[in-house]
This record gives sequence, structure tokens and C-alpha cells, in this order.
Amino acid sequence: MQLSNKVALVTGGGTGIGSAVSFALAKRGVAVAVNYSRSKEDAEETTRRIIEEGGRAIAIQADVSNNYEVIEMVRSIEHLLGTVDLLVNNASMTHHIPLPDLEAVTEVIWNELFDVNVKGMFYCARAVAPMMKSNGQGAIVNVGSIAGLTGVGSSLPYAISKSAVHGLTKSLARALAPHIRVNCVAPGAVATRWWAGREEQMQKLAPNLLLQQISTPEDIAQFICAALEQEAMTGQIITVDSGQTL
Repeated sequence: MQLSNKVALVTGGGTGIGSAVSFALAKRGVAVAVNYSRSKEDAEETTRRIIEEGGRAIAIQADVSNNYEVIEMVRSIEHLLGTVDLLVNNASMTHHIPLPDLEAVTEVIWNELFDVNVKGMFYCARAVAPMMKSNGQGAIVNVGSIAGLTGVGSSLPYAISKSAVHGLTKSLARALAPHIRVNCVAPGAVATRWWAGREEQMQKLAPNLLLQQISTPEDIAQFICAALEQEAMTGQIITVDSGQTL
């Protein structure tokens, strides 16, 4: 798929991987709807920089865990940009809880993580699917995590939610074929603000990776763009982790 002149929705598009994806798509000629829930200033800054560099972008607020807000967001994007051809389901959240500390995993935490990380991705995919089908093609990339493959991550519920994202990817790939491709990129450690306060841990990890480097948001963004372009691939979970899981 040629990305130029397409319209993309990037959830959580104002920070970290989402911001890098927004910039990478804009450089390829894509009009980008930069979604945010609370990070208004970051989303508006990302949008402003894209426009300054000659691209097209809008910042748009919605809590992806709220189905009504997702529907209204997609309607607004259709009104402002005409359609949605591409979806990058990036918005996620976590709580940092030591894996053995089962008592710290409350019902509230379970609900928060699954509402955003899993149900939010489903709501967004469902909302854009009719337009993609009407256009005769579309592409979705869900951002998973190697935590969903290894069971080890910032918390037990986070790892399980990302495993669910991987399963959601396969189910949506079947449900939306043949016109909409759905794939998942599962990053390893990425140098984003999620590591704030844990920089020493990140520095200790890097030499133990096969490539001896922590991925950048831009590394992940480039691969997400490639997955959106690849017309012969669907239902795949692809790790980008500097060899962390090997």
C-alpha cells in the first residue's frame, strides 16, 4: 500500500512511540489524526511540528476505553479529513508492580489496563472498519509488547493485557479480511518516558541485548510504517527488540 495521501489515526499519538509514528507517517505524506486522552500539550506540539514541516495533522481528544468517545472521535476525523485508511492502536497504560506481588494487583488495576490496552484497541478498530471496507482497503497495526510473549513486564496485568492484544490481532485479522489487514508490532525495551526513574535499569539491560542497544521510538515507528505498507501480511505478531527475547 502506498501511504501517501492516506489518512491515519494514531492513538496515544502525542508521546513516545505514538509521536514517532505520527511524524514518520506525516513524512510519508499521510494526514495524521493525533489522538490523546490527557496529554493535550504533547499532542498539540506533535501536531504543530508536523504542520511546520509541511505535513497535515490534527490533534483530537478521546479516551479509547470509552466506546462513545471513540465513535465521536472517528466521526470528527471523517468530517475533518474525509476518511480513515490507517489505524495505529498505540494507546496503552501500565502500573509498575513487582511480578510476585499478587496482592497489589487490584480489581481497579485489572479493569484499567484491560479497558485501555485491549477493549480500547477493539473499539477503535470497530469504529474505523466500515470506512476501510467502503474504501476497499485498510490497514491496522496494534502495538503489543514482548511482555505479552514472555509473561514478564512492568506488571502481571500489563503482560496479560498485551498477550490479549496479540490474540485480538489474530481474531481481527480473520474478522476483517480480505480488505483490512491487521498486524501487531511487539517492541522490547524502548527508550520512552515509561523508563523515567528507571534509567539505571535500562542502562544495565542494554549490554545484555544481542544488538547491545535499547530501541528508540523511531526504530519502532519505522517498522510500524513498513507493516502498514506490506500488502501480503496479516495476523502477524512481529517482535522488534534488539534480540531481547532470543
